[in-house]
Amino acid sequence: MSEKVKVVIGDRLGKGQNVAKGVEAAGGIAIVIPGIGADMKLGDVMHEEQADFGISFCGSGGAGAVTANTKYKYPMEFGLRSVDAGVTAIRTGKKVIGFGFMDIEELGRRLTEAYIQTNGR
Repeated sequence: MSEKVKVVIGDRLGKGQNVAKGVEAAGGIAIVIPGIGADMKLGDVMHEEQADFGISFCGSGGAGAVTANTKYKYPMEFGLRSVDAGVTAIRTGKKVIGFGFMDIEELGRRLTEAYIQTNGR
């Protein structure tokens, strides 16, 4: 297991680079899945990379998170629309979190910080 928190990011539109900057600013390792429909690959990449948690982005805020939960049984929260809601999900043990489109650095930073505060590292 990596000494740093490993976060996989899957965005329906192939984005997520700003969230990745926030993850890295908080001391984590960000893995951005490339390409359109990346959110649907979230669970597979999390499993392959043995990630600590994953973030999915799409219009509904749930497709990639639900798919990861269904296939790998990762605890999930989906349909989120705020950074604070994501922090709460991390603090309550969710491993995959689904948002509407929110490719902002603050999201990656605060989720990673919350994970470290809650789980160590």
